[in-house]
Amino acid sequence: MKLFFFKRAIQDILNNRFLNTVTLITISLSVLIVSSFALFFNNTNELLDTWKKGIRALVYLNPDADDANRLDLKYNIQNLEGVSEARFISRKEALAQMKVQMGRQASLLEGLESNPLPDAFEVRLKPESQTIAEIERLSKAIEALPHIDKVEYGQQWIGKFTSIINVFKFVGSAMGGLFLVATLFIVANTVRLVLYSRQEEIAIMRLVGATDRFIKTPFYIQGMALGGLGGIIGMAGLYIAFHFISEKFHNSLSAELLDIHFLSLEMIAGFVAGSMLIGWIGCYVSLKQFLKA
Repeated sequence: MKLFFFKRAIQDILNNRFLNTVTLITISLSVLIVSSFALFFNNTNELLDTWKKGIRALVYLNPDADDANRLDLKYNIQNLEGVSEARFISRKEALAQMKVQMGRQASLLEGLESNPLPDAFEVRLKPESQTIAEIERLSKAIEALPHIDKVEYGQQWIGKFTSIINVFKFVGSAMGGLFLVATLFIVANTVRLVLYSRQEEIAIMRLVGATDRFIKTPFYIQGMALGGLGGIIGMAGLYIAFHFISEKFHNSLSAELLDIHFLSLEMIAGFVAGSMLIGWIGCYVSLKQFLKA
């Protein structure tokens, strides 16, 4: 009996090649677009997490802070909850580091009459405190200490980057929802057209005692097959595009600086299973309306 259902489903697909090809292309494009956003979010979230783990706060001191003040500040900062280490960087050491970082352009600093850089502490955080909320809390606590001029931890670029990612997530979710609705609509209408083409056959099957399950099963198999195949094609298209782009990316940037990854096997299986579910739901909606009529 199961073999009969599969043969019936394959026959329906072959008999309605054009409609099923349109459905297959729609499902493939939907999976490709939604999974592209997922791939983008997956890599940008990993990048943002990596940057957050490397975040360090720079605490700039007032010019009037003396050695005793610096010792007190180091003790107070290191005793704050969430702080792993506070390392003092003198203005002389900071200027030397700047010259090393500037390389050949360091000659521009030779004409300085005095060192314009302030003394500072480099504050490293514990892993559990490397979140935006915790960093802001610690920054306010440090700024409240005496002889502190300013605390910087890259809050502007982190905030802007997070806001851009949130906008992309909203747009991606909206587009994913629209493509989901469109795919369901096309699958449902494809099945409905097949049902109308077999209307007399289904009526005869009912007259001779065929159950609704017997009538529905081949269509469910057809919808899930189209959904699964469309999901596989969509993921294959995404992998080809990813492979091409990642090669160009690694040729232009150091792989150690930023490494991008493809979706995990679990996520790939989830997209294929989701596309099969979409095919099943589209069939379910059409069959429910058609058989009720």
